[in-house]
Amino acid sequence: QLQLVESGGGLVQPGGSLRLSCAISGFTLDHYAIGWFRQAPGQEREGVSCISSTDGGTRYADSVKGRFTMSRDNAKNTVYLQMNALKPEDTGVYYCGIDLGYLTCRFTESTYDYWGPGAQVTVSS
Repeated sequence: QLQLVESGGGLVQPGGSLRLSCAISGFTLDHYAIGWFRQAPGQEREGVSCISSTDGGTRYADSVKGRFTMSRDNAKNTVYLQMNALKPEDTGVYYCGIDLGYLTCRFTESTYDYWGPGAQVTVSS
């Protein structure tokens, strides 16, 4: 059974840091592209970061580049999103997803086959 579960969310002040984790079961993480998306209230889900299985290369949305870092631990079947210098506009529910059909990641929501339930991130003073 394919499952993804996010953890590590919470409330943080602007300028603070959080690290999100996505634990994956039912398949081997390093064979597929993994993405982090987020959705703020009243807005569409948007791509934040993703990692490819071919070379481990990462991509970032312009809004988070330089502040967020995505990584993976194949032994633990877990991917991470380190978020630094957080801003109020980073607030939202963060989801990890897996693309079973392509090895190179991209920021197209419809290409991801399975999603975790999401983790709330709130950046506020």
